[in-house]
Parts: sequence; C-alpha cells; structure tokens
Amino acid sequence: MADRPLPSEGFVLTHFIVSNDVPRSAAFYSDVLGGEIVERGEPTVVKLANSWVIINVGGGPTDDKPEVTLETPPDPTRTSAFINIRVADIQRCYEDWGAKGAKFTPSRSSTRRRFAATSAIPTGT
Repeated sequence: MADRPLPSEGFVLTHFIVSNDVPRSAAFYSDVLGGEIVERGEPTVVKLANSWVIINVGGGPTDDKPEVTLETPPDPTRTSAFINIRVADIQRCYEDWGAKGAKFTPSRSSTRRRFAATSAIPTGT
C-alpha cells in the first residue's frame, strides 16, 4: 500500500472531490484509471499516478468557514472543475477505459494526447 505523501520541502498537490457516492467515485479512480486506494471510508484517498485524490461527502459550514458548503453540482451537466489527463496513446485509453465502464466524449484536444474527463467521473446520483 502506498504511503500518503509527506514532503520534506515544497508541497504536494491533492485534488479534493465531493461525491454523493464515495465508493462509486473511488472505483472509477481505481478500477478505470488504475489508482491505488490508500484509505477507504469518508474520506477515501486514492494514489493516482503522481497525484492524490481525496473523495468525501459534502458538508459544512465549519467553524473556520461559516459561509462555505461543499456539495456535488445540483445539475450534472454543469461543473466548476474538471480533471485534465495527458496520455501517450489516447485511442488506447478510450478503448481500455471504455471497456472498464468509462463513458466520455472525446474533446477537441484529443489529438494532442489529452483526455478531458469531466463527464466520466461519477460524483452525483
């Protein structure tokens, strides 16, 4: 099992995702994209290539952020974030990930070896 990153200098970037179904979202990152689940539950932590993804249910407000609430988008066709993955062979990724259940629409930049996974990542119901 991979250890959580603890930098001796500088910083480590981690992407936080709010999900209504944490196990389903974690399965996407592990089963489809090949990440390693380091910690299960709420939150779930996935080591994915050279990055870390934390997946948890929404919540808030908190004492330090009394006006902030984390939640999945109320409309699944709208988002305020996306993940951009650069790959060596885009066609192979479409085939491999599609066989594992990923659903996506190739972006205009697909010819430049990039996969915009905005609609493929399950976070809501």
